[in-house]
Formats: sequence, C-alpha cells, structure tokens
Amino acid sequence: MLKAENCHLELPAGSVDYIRFGSGERTLVMIPGVGDGLKTVRGMALPFAFLYRTLAKDYTVYVFSRRRQLSAGMTTRDMAEDLNEAFEKLGLSAVALVGVSQGGMIAQWLAIDHPDKVKRLVLAVTLSRPNDTVRDVIARWTEMANRGDYRGIMLDTARRSYSEKRLRQSELEYRFLGSVGKPKSFDRFIIQAASCVTHDAFGMLCRITCPTLVIGGKEDRIVTGQASVEMAEMIPDCALVMYDGLGHGLYEETPDFLRCVKEFCRE
Repeated sequence: MLKAENCHLELPAGSVDYIRFGSGERTLVMIPGVGDGLKTVRGMALPFAFLYRTLAKDYTVYVFSRRRQLSAGMTTRDMAEDLNEAFEKLGLSAVALVGVSQGGMIAQWLAIDHPDKVKRLVLAVTLSRPNDTVRDVIARWTEMANRGDYRGIMLDTARRSYSEKRLRQSELEYRFLGSVGKPKSFDRFIIQAASCVTHDAFGMLCRITCPTLVIGGKEDRIVTGQASVEMAEMIPDCALVMYDGLGHGLYEETPDFLRCVKEFCRE
C-alpha cells in the first residue's frame, strides 16, 4: 500500500514540508534537487508515491524539502543541519539516504557530520565541489530568477537535463509547465542555487563511512559526469554507475535508476 501522506514539521528555524509513503519496515529518505526552491513537496505525496511506487513495498519513504523560509547565505551544510534536526524530531536514524543533484550535496554533509543517521548513501547526478559548468548554469538560472523568468528556467533545465529523444517528447510539456505554477517569490530558489556554487565537501569525502553508490550521466550538462567520477574516487567504500547517453535527468529517463537504488539499499 502506498499510504501517501502530506506532512509538515516545525523546527526552531521554521517549517519543513515533507511527504511520507510506503509500508516497508526499512526507511528510505530522498532529498530533491534545487527545483525545490521553486516549489516544495507540499501536496505532492500522491504523485511522488506513484512515481516511486516500486519502493513503497520494501520501504517507508520520506521526501524532505528545505524549510519554507531560508536565510540569505545558507549553505548546503546548513541545510543538512536542518535535515538532521528533522531526523531527530521524527526519530529517524540509520536510513538509506538518496540525494539527487543539490539534494546529493546536502546528503554528503549529513553523512559526514552525522554518520549515525545514514546506513547507506546514494549520490545521484551531483557534485562535491564547484566546477565551471555548474557556475555558468547557476549564473544563468539566477539571472532568470531575478527577472521572474520562470518559463525560461523550466525550459533551460529541460534542455540541459534530457537526452534529445526525451526532450522532443517533453518540450511542449515543459513550455506549458513554464506558463503555470510560477512562484510568488524566487528568493528560496536563488538562495538554494547560490549554495550549489559554494558547496565544497571534496576534501572531507574520506570521512563518509557508510557504503555509498554514486550515479552519474556521462552527458550531464549541469554538474558534469566527471563530478561523479572524482567523487567516487574519494569515498572509501563506494561503487560508481555511469550511464552512457544520459545526463542530469537520468533518474527520470531510465527505470534502471530505481533498480540500482533498490538493489543497493537493500543489501
């Protein structure tokens, strides 16, 4: 059973939206990417539960947003501390943790600073230190956000994330999505985006003690595939899966992504 629930949590620093679904005895936590800055997971329990329904039998799955009100200058490490507070309040520990894109940056810090919270770690299409590609992308998205160009952000994200085949199938959909759902403020997005280009856990990856799986796309035009390779080389107990012909959106494009996550996390 999916048992999908929309929830929120009051932390000392503010409210956090999260969703929960599934009925498994084990716990799996997912942290989404920087798009969370445009819209939190509030109200998204059923869509997430359907999309990740293959996890619902084996796991109780939590998906956490960043808190609703972010402070200027917040770092990915600060966001990991918020997540740790949420874990403490909900009694979560020794979870399987899956971080996608910026969520993977936050997951690195949680595993480094609070190793008791993470039993297995999956870092997907993410990086451990900034590079020229992500700097250019974030600068472009921030410029669009400053002028309120939501449609531009959506289209640029799609064009940088998907294979040509997937892009042809979905570009009209993204053009439509870019015309609806515009956030009232881009402040959260701008703060989260800025934290991506200041994130630097590279020299501390050796402190991650749990088994880790790094998943990357060789055609990633947002963080680069090389970011996954160099990360995997630094983490002591780490496996690496790289997908040919896929980029930043591989977690949506190939069902093999969920297969890898399930197999790794249940070991």
